[in-house]
Amino acid sequence: MFAVIYRFKVKEGSQEVFEKSWRDLTKLIFEYEGSLGSRLHQASGLDYIAYAQWPDEETWKNSGGKMPPEANELRKKMRESTLEIETLYAMQVKDDLLKKVS
Repeated sequence: MFAVIYRFKVKEGSQEVFEKSWRDLTKLIFEYEGSLGSRLHQASGLDYIAYAQWPDEETWKNSGGKMPPEANELRKKMRESTLEIETLYAMQVKDDLLKKVS
C-alpha cells in the first residue's frame, strides 16, 4: 500500500467551498482512479492535512487521466479556495494498525 500526505492552506472564508470540493473530488478519484480513499483533517485555523491511500505508487503516479469532465470544475474550485497546496510525503506503508471500520 502507498500513502500520500497533502497540506492545504485555505483562504479565509473559503473553508466550506474547499471542504465540499475536496470531498466531491476525492469521491471521483476513488471511483475513477483506483484510490483507496482519503481523510481530511483540519490541523489548525485554515491549515488542512489530507491523508490518501493507494494500492501502490504506480497507481498514484498514473492517476488523473480517467476522471470525468466535472473533475476539472472541482479542481478549479479547490485551487481558488486555497493559498497553497503541497504534497508533504509520498511513502510506502510499512505497518497498518488502523482499526478497520465496516
